[in-house]
Amino acid sequence: MLAACFASALWAAETGIILKPDQLRADAFSDAKVVATVNKNDTVDILNKKGAWLQIKTKQTTGWVRLLTVKRAQSGTSNVAGMVGVATGRSGTGKVVSTTGIRGLSAEDLKTAAFNEAETLQLEQFGVSADDAKQFAKAGGLSANTYPYFNGGNP
Repeated sequence: MLAACFASALWAAETGIILKPDQLRADAFSDAKVVATVNKNDTVDILNKKGAWLQIKTKQTTGWVRLLTVKRAQSGTSNVAGMVGVATGRSGTGKVVSTTGIRGLSAEDLKTAAFNEAETLQLEQFGVSADDAKQFAKAGGLSANTYPYFNGGNP
């Protein structure tokens, strides 16, 4: 809990610029209720981070937007460098850090993840046979193409 409060305090001290128009949501989910919109170049305060979402405060309200909607205000860095830093986990230190490679999931999400056999069985129901897939493709006017192996130009 203390770590979460500390992390929130670090984010609260930051400001950002909206990179593209987006919807401000009530929670950090793509299907959460839309509470407002933000416009390109709006200045916001960054309050918190949760997975691939940032909680921000605009002049009118508070809500959640996708992480890459906001450029964190940093003097002397370019927009591209900032996005690369966020995407690679190297933002700020210049040192390589380990990452999970799973966008949108926090460390806590990964720690509490558990196998769900019922969901796996349900997912397997969506599989189709190779013959069914070929018939579907043919009905849609698709045809199979074979390409030679590409080894990146190396002999």
